[in-house]
Amino acid sequence: MIWKSFGRKTFLILIRPLKFTSMLKYILLFLFAFPVSSSFADTKETYRQLSIFNEVYNRVKNQYVEELTDKELVEKALNGMLQALDPHSSYMNEEVFKEMQEDTSGTFGGLGIEITTDKGFIKIISPIDDTPADKAGIQAGDYITHLNGDSVVDMNLKEAIDIMRGEVGTSITLTIIRGTEDPFDVELTRDTIKMASVKHRVLNDVGVLRVSTFNEQTTSGLKDSIQELEESENPPIGYVLDLRNNPGGLLTESVSVSDLFLEQGEIVSIRGREKKDVQVYSAKKGDLINQKPLVVLINEGSASASEIVAGALQDHDRAVIMGMKSFGKGSVQTIVPIDSGAIRLTIAKYYTPSGDSIQAVGIEPDVVVPRAELNIIDNYFTFRESDYQDALDNETTDGNEEEATSTDILEEDYQLSRAVDAVKTIAVLN
Repeated sequence: MIWKSFGRKTFLILIRPLKFTSMLKYILLFLFAFPVSSSFADTKETYRQLSIFNEVYNRVKNQYVEELTDKELVEKALNGMLQALDPHSSYMNEEVFKEMQEDTSGTFGGLGIEITTDKGFIKIISPIDDTPADKAGIQAGDYITHLNGDSVVDMNLKEAIDIMRGEVGTSITLTIIRGTEDPFDVELTRDTIKMASVKHRVLNDVGVLRVSTFNEQTTSGLKDSIQELEESENPPIGYVLDLRNNPGGLLTESVSVSDLFLEQGEIVSIRGREKKDVQVYSAKKGDLINQKPLVVLINEGSASASEIVAGALQDHDRAVIMGMKSFGKGSVQTIVPIDSGAIRLTIAKYYTPSGDSIQAVGIEPDVVVPRAELNIIDNYFTFRESDYQDALDNETTDGNEEEATSTDILEEDYQLSRAVDAVKTIAVLN
């Protein structure tokens, strides 16, 4: 069974639970009763390292300035061990594990941002479409330095999430660092976060498919959108697949979305620590848009499943990738329930069809298109992704009004405008 977590996007696999008390018992048994066997060359070293852990544990238990329970000490030890591995591995106590399971419903309270830890601060992977963070202009790559005036230095993700979550309608102030700009405050009002996976519209005869996350409804929603556009009176001459600020989601959905545009070939491979731990996903025959021109838009907030799709379509020369270099999250996590909590552990990396790892590297676009190249008259104007998303929600019946709305979108969204132009150019050349 696969869990998904919209708060912290990963590919998650459910494994049989191990009770917390049993785990502690086994640790202690190993420390004091594990036999030295010649079949294990490193048993002595393992025993020595665990003896060090036992000594530190007892000293903290008996001498730390504040009294701590065994449960608290073991949780902190597990957190320290897992979080030291990589930003995506962690221990979840009962409360955090329940929150993760609640997130899988696709509706939850919060600000609407995907975050990770970096350089001692909280880094924003991407805002979620049509959420308080998105509407306030929060951008992928922003760093949060303070929450309600309190520093986040060395704060773990759980602590940051606990502070940012709250009752719908309440406010929180985020102090943001963006590039070389001076830090500035943004006040956000918490809201119910609803995940709308797929939206579509036509701009200048080009179909724009906006995918904001990869959940169970993404592939079916994309199929419905394409079918609706293809069966319209004036089908698009080509498509833009907009994956900007899409932090990822389910592996299976990224594979099936890629397969919609491919006739054959490898989509992605998952490789674990051992050479034998390799799983390859391949495309089946059938291109849903019949080889029409396709441009994929990515940016710094495109991560995980988004990078799988972009990498597969790029390596098979099926699409032109435009925008900015993607986030570079190319690892696979598993969830192992333990008693009422769980651990999240990185167990593999995924690779594009060309054999390149995305981890900490990302997808390089074929055509680099910065966020905006407009002649800004004053510093008040800032293009926001939410402008584009709001326009997608507008319902118009008058042809001239529709054209005006499309023009406004393309004037404000430089990356989308260039992508639409590219599709039209490719269609002419073909």
